[in-house]
Amino acid sequence: MRSDIVPGSTFPDYRLPDHTNTLRRLSELQGEDPLILTLARGHYCPKEHQQHLELASFYPKVAVGYAQIATISTDDHHTLQEFRASVGAQWTFLSDPERTLQKDLDIQEYTDPEHDPMIPHTLVLKPDLVIHRIYNGYWFWGRPSIADLWHDLRAVTSEIRPDWDLSTPGLRDAWNAGDLSAFHGWNKGKKGPPVGSNKTSRSAKAADATSSGSN
Repeated sequence: MRSDIVPGSTFPDYRLPDHTNTLRRLSELQGEDPLILTLARGHYCPKEHQQHLELASFYPKVAVGYAQIATISTDDHHTLQEFRASVGAQWTFLSDPERTLQKDLDIQEYTDPEHDPMIPHTLVLKPDLVIHRIYNGYWFWGRPSIADLWHDLRAVTSEIRPDWDLSTPGLRDAWNAGDLSAFHGWNKGKKGPPVGSNKTSRSAKAADATSSGSN
């Protein structure tokens, strides 16, 4: 792996065709979420099938935890589709038959001249493609277990989500004041104090009292 690809640095924002033959950037696939990125040998490798079957079973938890997965393989378009379908993956697979990543990242698996794959890697990325952790999967046991990924996602999510701990000083006051910028999901175009906040409740009670007084 290239010497500058280390935890804390930014992973390149590669643009490659996906399994529908649509050009996609990694940053587009990631959005504002943590991203598990696998750099795979391809459909031919049984180790890739084992890892991606595990990821497919883990994916529902990844989805409800607001994280993403993406896979890049040196397979051509049709083989990539077969790879994705064979493991039951619901996430985006990207095709790199020209071996752009292999050359750019210096990860040619030179011990397999027949297939000329990438050395398999799994990366856990923070938003903006900032590298949290890198796993070298040339040997199968170098790949992350689901427990490893769970710990990584916990660490990244607790770092990037301001509302990870609702007891953090100032969060309740911000919520009651209608400042939703720190609250995941609520920070997308929502304005004013949320229904049920203390501020809303106090306003409603004041309105009720005024109305009762005029009766």
